[in-house]
Amino acid sequence: MRGHRWFELEGLAPYQPYAVLPLRLFTAAVLIYGTQDNVFSAERMHEFEVFLAGRGTPLPRLAAHVSVYAQFLCGLLILAGAATRQAGAVMGVNFLAALVIAHRDTPYQANIAPLAMLALSAFFLLHGAGPVSVAAWLAGRR
Repeated sequence: MRGHRWFELEGLAPYQPYAVLPLRLFTAAVLIYGTQDNVFSAERMHEFEVFLAGRGTPLPRLAAHVSVYAQFLCGLLILAGAATRQAGAVMGVNFLAALVIAHRDTPYQANIAPLAMLALSAFFLLHGAGPVSVAAWLAGRR
């Protein structure tokens, strides 16, 4: 059954630990790009505050700042592969809140992006950064 082994692509097995890298790069890009306008523009941050207030969010100004800066900073951490599990936990809470606050009463299709980010957050919480990361580099130095 030699053909069967080829079909399973067993030759790729040594590269499996590196599969986390494109997930990290994608997630970081989404988090950083998606929040940079709020981080660098007081007007955009204010628009987000008004949106949250309209959805009945308590302390909308604080909630907006916490959500935006958490996403931006966690994006940087995930990109570097530093404190990736912790960033995954923070993003998990953030995207659960986003689904409840901002995405309730919206069709499933409109929730694909935040659901994907929630799934990626759970992955990083459980898996960590992988071998190409600041965390792996620091662990190798010990």
